Amino acid sequence: MSEDPEARVGVGVVGAPQPEEGLGLPDDRPAPPRRRLVVKPILTYPKPVPHPQTSWRNWGGIQSAADLEAETRRIRGELDTLKTRADFPLDFMPLSAVRGAAELDALGDARQADALLVYAAGDGAGDLMAEVNLLEKWGKDTVFFVRHQSGPLYYWYEGVSARFHRQHTDEQATRTIRCDDTVVDRLDDVLWRLRSLAGLQATVGSRILAIGWPDARVWPSEESVEPVRRHWKFAVRPVSYEEFGKRLASARQDAKAVALARQRAAAYLQLPGTKLAIERSAVENAFLLEGVFRALLEQRGCRAITVAACMSAILPIAQTTACLALSVLNDAGYLAWCEADFPAIPAATLLANIAGRPVFFCAPGYPHHGTIMLAHCSAPRKMDGQRVLPARLMTHFESDDGAATVVEFPAGQNVSMVVPDYASQHWLGLSGQIVSNLSVAACRTQVEVRYGASSPALAKRMHGYRWALALGDYLREVGYALRRVDIAWDCLAPISENRPNEA
Repeated sequence: MSEDPEARVGVGVVGAPQPEEGLGLPDDRPAPPRRRLVVKPILTYPKPVPHPQTSWRNWGGIQSAADLEAETRRIRGELDTLKTRADFPLDFMPLSAVRGAAELDALGDARQADALLVYAAGDGAGDLMAEVNLLEKWGKDTVFFVRHQSGPLYYWYEGVSARFHRQHTDEQATRTIRCDDTVVDRLDDVLWRLRSLAGLQATVGSRILAIGWPDARVWPSEESVEPVRRHWKFAVRPVSYEEFGKRLASARQDAKAVALARQRAAAYLQLPGTKLAIERSAVENAFLLEGVFRALLEQRGCRAITVAACMSAILPIAQTTACLALSVLNDAGYLAWCEADFPAIPAATLLANIAGRPVFFCAPGYPHHGTIMLAHCSAPRKMDGQRVLPARLMTHFESDDGAATVVEFPAGQNVSMVVPDYASQHWLGLSGQIVSNLSVAACRTQVEVRYGASSPALAKRMHGYRWALALGDYLREVGYALRRVDIAWDCLAPISENRPNEA
């Protein structure tokens, strides 16, 4: 992945969704958009020449210049389709058709791409073996597309396994381009892989604003964050509580800031399905807090924020908890996580960047009888990126103070759950379905989820602490991304190749 994709010249966003407009509140500025994925499409093609009484061609339906021209038109049409259907920021560079390693190596713009989409029709003769091995040496994220019945047969439909992936051995021999990078015929299978790579690119190297961290009095320590830095290259922008307290005190003295917070709070309370079960002042304080968070995010160039010790340290300063403020930021397209739980934050960040919608960052109960309760006090309301779910505003449970969301999740909705470990070595994936919203003595939003795995098996495999939950099916994308950051993936629930993402 390029270090500075914004520096590329002549690359525009095509087919990228527009930034969400948050909850439609006054002055509801959208968060910065996800980074776009820039893909270079390459067609490798054969040029067979008849030689009597010899075996002069391999498998493949591209036999002439006319065949090549027709295939080029077909591919451009498919790229247009992918752009139109992409629910993530995506751009394709111009298609290049090459024959042989020398022509491939001469593609200067391919070096600028984040990923390659290789239409592998080449026949494997001569230096074309060197051609595909050159792709491996480049080390770029690559999706290998071969045709069986979606157009002219490609040679690599036959040769990709034995000749490329296994290099004439019985084991996977290629290091960067592996078996799960090969797609046969289906554009849907290309699209979800590109969605995964886009989410990964938006996550690696994220700048995250950390309120009150690091501090000797709060968890996690600098040492415990080292695996996160190693795998995800997060750039943490710390803001001490002393500095934050001064900013918040200044906002309280700013008549315009106070008036805007009250205006936004009033508009929030008018959202359909919103019920108030606390003092209105707690909501107004939460929006003043959210305004200070937004200003810091914009000033420090961050799209993500976390708040250390947010169940205690922030209360005396803000006169509220961070729960509602974090919920609103997530609904606006930011990535807002509580407790500075850095071992779990990459999972929530990756899942949100893949899904392109808010994620419920939550604490699990214990799995039993095929169900588990997930709960937290800062649940977003636009979990599908569009609809505002019903919510009641109550106090944060542990402190019985501040403002927190009690969001009603839709029963029957399919969900993806990602369970990260403390050491950033082994993540668990689990699909499930929302059964109901509970109301027990715990964090305010409480979702009971049914899963298809064995409860004892799940209990044995649970790592870390907090989970990430998204509406829809995104576990394939998460697993595909994790391979590239050297984190093992254990997906307990089976994932259907044909099951679409749902909202």
